[in-house]
Amino acid sequence: MNLANSIPVFKLYGESWHWPTPDLLHCESIHSRSSLYDWRIRAHQHSDLVQVLYLQQGQGDIEIEGVSQPFMKPCVQIIPALCVHGFRFSPDTNGFSLSLAAPLVAQFEQQFGRAVQVLNRPARIGVGDAKAQLNALFQTLQQEYLADNEVRNMMLHSQLSALMVWLNRQAAPQVQVSDKVERKRSAVRRFNQLVENHYREHFPLARYASLIGMSGVHLNTLCREFHGCSALGVLHQRLLLEAKRSLLYTSMTVSQISDYLGFSDATYFSRFFRRATGLSPRDFRDRPSEIGCEPAQALSHTGQES
Repeated sequence: MNLANSIPVFKLYGESWHWPTPDLLHCESIHSRSSLYDWRIRAHQHSDLVQVLYLQQGQGDIEIEGVSQPFMKPCVQIIPALCVHGFRFSPDTNGFSLSLAAPLVAQFEQQFGRAVQVLNRPARIGVGDAKAQLNALFQTLQQEYLADNEVRNMMLHSQLSALMVWLNRQAAPQVQVSDKVERKRSAVRRFNQLVENHYREHFPLARYASLIGMSGVHLNTLCREFHGCSALGVLHQRLLLEAKRSLLYTSMTVSQISDYLGFSDATYFSRFFRRATGLSPRDFRDRPSEIGCEPAQALSHTGQES
């Protein structure tokens, strides 16, 4: 089955191209996006996002890999990258949706010193006595995400760290999928990891394919199936994300950012950036809102959720 022809691939539900913010996370209420779609989010997948849904109240069904299960009590649902999922919520459902970009997950894995296994498999975790703790944690996360407070990133990271520790302490069985599908996803996860480790080195695609143990043609096929673009497109998206973050959050010059990202010269970097965004790096730094990126409050007014 070619997932690209049957299962939509989104960054956030209904948004099909670049990760829309230089932040590495997106936090919003379940109501804000689901109400736009009549409380039903059809089956789809995210190529390089992990999602954590905190369902405080309400009821409905969560579909994971074609299996639908009802929920009626407060719970946390883990949706790993590349996992096909959909939701049906009752209109009284309250809660939060947290999306974590792959580079942020990699940061936590470095902090843990190992893979954060709880984020690599679909799992539903009962809240139990932790309801007050999770209420405060997610509310603080959303407030900080939408605000422009001092040392915002430090506060966000501390709240996410507390959530990662809580999630990692919970045990949940792994949902079984077919060997063929899992082999494909394993290869794409390996490619994502290699991109995260080496995107500034500008490896040729043939080297990535060789490290995974497949041909470049097969790698491109998998990327189009799971990412919705070519393998080169995945590399370019990662470089573009880091370029935007460097322009907005650092004082590095364009030439320094070019060197940091491994470009041969600043002119080549500027052409790459303009081709992707329609703005020069300097114009983007001066006017980030023109393509929907605010330095400290990105996406705070979209009213959308995944």
